[in-house]
Amino acid sequence: MMKKYLLLAFSLLFGLSQSQIIRKYSNEFLNIGAGARGLAMGGAVITNQDDVYAPMWNPAGLMSVERDWQGAAMHAEYFESIAKYDYLAYAKVLEEGVFGVSVVRLGVDNILNTTQMIDSEGNIDYDKITKFSQSDYAAILSYAFRPGGNPKLDVGVNAKIVYRNVGKFANGYGFGFDVGAIYKADNGWKFGGMVRDITTTVNFWSINQKELSTVVNGEEFNPAPKDKLELTMPKLNVGASKLFEINSSVYVLPEAGINVDFAKTASLISTDFASISPYAGAELGYQKMIFVRLGINRFQSITDIEDLKRKVSFQPSAGLGIRYRGLTLDYAITNSGIGGSNFYSNFFSLKLDMGAFRND
Repeated sequence: MMKKYLLLAFSLLFGLSQSQIIRKYSNEFLNIGAGARGLAMGGAVITNQDDVYAPMWNPAGLMSVERDWQGAAMHAEYFESIAKYDYLAYAKVLEEGVFGVSVVRLGVDNILNTTQMIDSEGNIDYDKITKFSQSDYAAILSYAFRPGGNPKLDVGVNAKIVYRNVGKFANGYGFGFDVGAIYKADNGWKFGGMVRDITTTVNFWSINQKELSTVVNGEEFNPAPKDKLELTMPKLNVGASKLFEINSSVYVLPEAGINVDFAKTASLISTDFASISPYAGAELGYQKMIFVRLGINRFQSITDIEDLKRKVSFQPSAGLGIRYRGLTLDYAITNSGIGGSNFYSNFFSLKLDMGAFRND
């Protein structure tokens, strides 16, 4: 019976993949990450994000939440405040694992709607211009545990529900799963990996054709897309890290790894099957109270618009953090890395660790 269900599921996914609905960058807002610490380190936290922000990088990291509960919030604005990104999260220690819930929103407000500006006879009426918002939401339920009680291995799972809204024009609903793991070796090294959208994430779209299209002189503009269903293909992130203690007060924590997209993209290594891009980052900590962070990520091979030559672009990042008892405030600044642009974004995140408060 189980074999039948597996064959049915495989056939369904294969059939969907043949209907041209796979998107390279579907639900890309969930790949931004959360928490200024991880963003400042260029995403180099696959093995060492050990708090409530872990679900966005590797849910296995939740197992490092050892006491009581943690809460977190982050806010950022892109492209001179045109787009706003917000994140809220909560993690609670249970008897045999850690449970987490996260909410994500990326939105652009006050977009001009000109679809009805021209009437059926070609006359322009500026009074018919309205405004709408485009927003992406996700709710993530996470659970981390140690299989068989093995202290060297942490495993985590995310269950995601996605809602995407494009004003009155379209709505999309989706669901998917992520799986991650962290292995702690005896020599102090940590090895980790996360597979995003491991079963593919499915989005179902509903299009309001009446609001979207307009007819001018008998010709239809803005026809509704034919595909009402899209799939987000899996992505793999793997890394390795080790903490080096300089002295009793200072430590350095570097991590390096690769990001793998199972699609052809602009990454440095790109094939029809997969595209690979490296990343690296490090954190310098003083008495576990003050932190300085650097990172580099998203290496791409692009064509320069002016001289039409190929060149390598990347996304640098940096940040600071300060912790007092159970309260941590982090800051990150990062470049979009698109074509050498200078669009820098500022990220602020706050974390409350109730276990640290009560322990003190």
